[in-house]
Amino acid sequence: MNTPQVVVVMGVAGTGKTTIGPLLAARLGVPYAEGDDFHPPANIAKMSAGTPLTDEDRGPWLDAIGDWAQGRAGLGGVVSCSALKRSYRDRLRAAAPGVVFVHLTGDRALIEDRMSHRQGHFMPTALLDSQFATLQPLQADEAGVAVDVAGSPVEITERAADALGSLPGPIG
Repeated sequence: MNTPQVVVVMGVAGTGKTTIGPLLAARLGVPYAEGDDFHPPANIAKMSAGTPLTDEDRGPWLDAIGDWAQGRAGLGGVVSCSALKRSYRDRLRAAAPGVVFVHLTGDRALIEDRMSHRQGHFMPTALLDSQFATLQPLQADEAGVAVDVAGSPVEITERAADALGSLPGPIG
């Protein structure tokens, strides 16, 4: 890898951002940051209560992630962030223009099943519908790749690394 890029692992809740993010960071030899750690306490409380966040709620969170990504420019890193809307990704790119996205995608039933089995996470399965309703997949003019979440974490990570390697730029 020449000049490492910052990779944002995105997708709806339950796609495995927190599992795949650290594995991908290790595979790429860069640090990982957990996107949930950038949420202010009010956001965590709101989601824990089953209330979807508004765009206004997400603003400071996206800015904090964007600041982290900008600080890693030229050094590389992987951060998890749902980044469900194009406008959220545009905000991240405004802060850190070189970011690339790995959009973890999958069958809704599989994602719901995985969510129902995880322990100690603040995001209830009840919010999955709002996540899918909000989701705007990566568009052709956005730097990134879509990776299916079927299979083991190691398989998903390898697919993500291979897909990133096919992109023009420093990761390939």
